[in-house]
Amino acid sequence: MIRSTLVALLALALRLTAAIDDPVRVESGLLSGVPGASSEVRVYGGIPFAAPPLGDLRWRPPQPPAPWQGVRPAGKFSDDCMQTPYPAGSMYHTEARPMSEDCLYLNVWTAAKSAGERRPVMVWIHGGSLTRGSGATPGYNGEELARKGVVLVTINYRLGVFGFLAHPELTKESAHHSSGNYGFLDQLAALQWVHRNIAQFGGDPARVTVFGESAGSWSVNVMVASPLAKGLFQRAIGESGASFARTAKLARMEEGGVKIAQSAGADSLSALRAKPAEELVKIQGGFAVMVDGWVLPKDVHAIFAAGRQNDVPLVIGSNADEGTAFTPPSIKAESVRERAKDFGGMMDAFLKLYPAGSDDEARASAAAAIRDQVFGWEMRTWARMHTATGKSKVYLYYFSRVPPGPGSARYGAYHGAEIPYVFHNLNPGRRPWEDVDRALADTISSYWVNFATTGDPNGTGLPEWPAYREKSDLALELGDRIEARTVPHKAALDFLDAWIGNLRKASQ
Repeated sequence: MIRSTLVALLALALRLTAAIDDPVRVESGLLSGVPGASSEVRVYGGIPFAAPPLGDLRWRPPQPPAPWQGVRPAGKFSDDCMQTPYPAGSMYHTEARPMSEDCLYLNVWTAAKSAGERRPVMVWIHGGSLTRGSGATPGYNGEELARKGVVLVTINYRLGVFGFLAHPELTKESAHHSSGNYGFLDQLAALQWVHRNIAQFGGDPARVTVFGESAGSWSVNVMVASPLAKGLFQRAIGESGASFARTAKLARMEEGGVKIAQSAGADSLSALRAKPAEELVKIQGGFAVMVDGWVLPKDVHAIFAAGRQNDVPLVIGSNADEGTAFTPPSIKAESVRERAKDFGGMMDAFLKLYPAGSDDEARASAAAAIRDQVFGWEMRTWARMHTATGKSKVYLYYFSRVPPGPGSARYGAYHGAEIPYVFHNLNPGRRPWEDVDRALADTISSYWVNFATTGDPNGTGLPEWPAYREKSDLALELGDRIEARTVPHKAALDFLDAWIGNLRKASQ
């Protein structure tokens, strides 16, 4: 009697803690996942959301994945997309993983116990300048966010020359007279897959949040701007990246594509498609967000100015020391003063904001200029334009916590420093995390999960985060203190408003 009671209690406990039943049926077949580190979570890795973009499918829009028979194991991540990894000395270096052109897969973490739960969904788009990165990067482990109540998805997308090559022949063969934005088309295909299949993992296809950092935030910015993404997500989070200052044009990118083909020794598109991936991955090019006439019918600024963006609530922001990772220690005062000449009649105003009286001062100014122009200005402009032409609320943040450990004095709250806090992944072997870091990670991840759940990051026990208004110009500082304050470096951002506005007028 006692033994049978214990068995019954154990079975009940397992039912209460175990994640969704396996196998899960998606449109292509059955999938079997694996347990997460916690018994609450189940992980499904390496799920195909598109056909392998190989052979004639290289530089074409993603095609549907082939169905399979039986149960497909989904216990490990796929290969990364082809790329040149960060070098060993880079602060962004991670352990090398297998690479392949066959890389259009996504990963799911869920703690739902049934398909009927309809939990909010968060889809992460990784950064890496559109040339590097992976949805399998350890820092993007979705277990903690899944435990907080969301279904977490990370995705791969084609990178570098494979994802962003524009070429006149590619444009000619396209039914949309477009080329170059294949990586963004992959992201759209992944979002479409989520829309059709995520309910099987306990997710709600009517509550999808797309979020990303750096080039992942550029991507989120494109998704919010693109008419092709309409209805695929209901909220968006952008961390340090947008494309309001400029968006490349198709014709210019096609010119670059012709040069790439010539450098590869290919005299035709078929010859270029026949090149081994290992040869093409070595090609370095200026791959960027661009107006292709299909994914982006106009530049990002024009789309938002006309109120044609996808009008969804936003959480967006940047970090206090975005520029440190991109400023070489060897920079000299002379180079900053030379850079100031680009501002023409506003040169003196630039040097007042970013003085270069000595090499040390110049290095600090160079980093600050990158922080403000490449990141801070873009994110505030996104907040201002979205609130001006849309109806949805925007929540602007400013991340200022300096992660403890080696390099903290040099890099500060560097580009990407917020990611471990967002995912609540404070790996104890990486940095000597402190109590303030653990508390901040819990707070930030709670804001993000609340936002994914309701469209508002605020919640019980959290400091109030006011919606952005241009008149008050407030951002929520996320750091050693958490409080709403005037957007930092306001004078510099206002200066950039004037300068970039003048450039835009001159180009019209």
